[in-house]
Amino acid sequence: MPSFLESKTVLVTGACGTVGRELVKQLLEDHQVKELVALDNNESDLFFLEQKYSKFSQSSFFLADTRDHEKLRRKMKDINVVFHTAAFKHVILCERSPFEAVQTNIIGVQNIIRAAAANNVEKVIFTSSDKAVNPTNVMGTSKLMGERLMTAAFSNLREEGPMLASTRFGNVLGSRGSVIPIFREQIKNGGPITLTDPEMTRFIMSIKGAVRLVIDSAELSRGGEVFVTKMPVIRIKDLAEIMITELAPQYGHNPDNINIEIIGTKPGEKMYEELMSIEETRRSWELERYFVVLPALNGSYANDAIDYKGLKSKTVTNPYNSANETPLSKEELKAFLYDNDLLTEDVTDLQHPAERYWPNGEKSTER
Repeated sequence: MPSFLESKTVLVTGACGTVGRELVKQLLEDHQVKELVALDNNESDLFFLEQKYSKFSQSSFFLADTRDHEKLRRKMKDINVVFHTAAFKHVILCERSPFEAVQTNIIGVQNIIRAAAANNVEKVIFTSSDKAVNPTNVMGTSKLMGERLMTAAFSNLREEGPMLASTRFGNVLGSRGSVIPIFREQIKNGGPITLTDPEMTRFIMSIKGAVRLVIDSAELSRGGEVFVTKMPVIRIKDLAEIMITELAPQYGHNPDNINIEIIGTKPGEKMYEELMSIEETRRSWELERYFVVLPALNGSYANDAIDYKGLKSKTVTNPYNSANETPLSKEELKAFLYDNDLLTEDVTDLQHPAERYWPNGEKSTER
C-alpha cells in the first residue's frame, strides 16, 4: 500500500538524534518521500549522515538550529510535512541550565510553528515526552509547554494553516544516553551496574516503534491532539538483571560476579512515569494502538466531528501510569530486547561512558 508520505516533501529537525536518524532512514527507504530536508546543529554527525544516504538524490542535509527562526522559515519553503524531533532531553543538564532548555524546547517549538505557518506547511508533528505529564523537572516542563504551544496555535487558526499535533513518547530503549548502552558498558567493564532505585518502573518502546508513532500521528491527526502509544511497562531492576545474565558471558565475565549498586534517583526524577494525567482522561479517546488526548481548546472544530481510523472508545477512565500497569515478566522483557535487537552492540554509535554521575547542588547552578 502506498504511503501517504510518498508524494510529500518532508523536513526533519534533529535528524542526527536517535529518533531523527530512524525517521530519515524510514522516510527514504520505506516511504519514498518526494524530497527530504534534514536539519541538525551537530556538524560531524550531520556530515556522516549525509554520506550514509548520499545515494538518495531527493535528500539534502543542512546545519541549522531551531533557535534560528529565519533559517527555519527559509528551509520550510515548499515543505508539506514537518517532523520536529530536535530537543534537549537530558534531565540533569536541563536542571542545571534551565534557560537553555527554554530556548530550545519552548522557543524552538514556537519558531517551528511560525515558520510552518509562514510557508503554508500542511502538517507539523512535535515529539514530546512522558515527562511532560505532571512534570517534576525542567525538561518535562519544557516539553509540556511545547505541547501547549502546538495545541494553542492550532486552536487559534482562523482559516488555512498547518495541522499541528504532538506525540508523547515513553523511554526509547537503546537511544543514545539511555540506560541500555550505559548498562552494556558497565557490564563490559565487569561492573558494577549502577541502579537508581530497585522499585523504579518505566514505559518502554523501541526506536522503530517510536518512529512508527510519529509517522502514524501525521496520518491520523486532525489538529491539536496529543497521541500516546500503548506500550509495555518494565522494572529497571529487571532490565539490569537480564542484561547481566545475557551479556556478561559475551564479555568474558561471570554474571554472578557483577554487582548492582543502588545510587539513588537523579534530581527531578520520578519513581514512575505517566503518559496521561487524570485531567486528560476526560477528553481522551482510545484507538487500537494509541490513546489520543483531544485539545481542551476546540476553537477550530467540534470533537463530535472527528473521525479516527481504529476508534475503539470515546471513554477513557484510567490514567496511563507505569505504577498502575502490570510490568512485563522477565521472560517477556528478554523477548522484547531480543526482538528489537537491543542486546546487540552497535559499533557505529558513539561510545557511551560506563560512569553515571549525579551532580550535587553546588554544581547545578546556572552560569
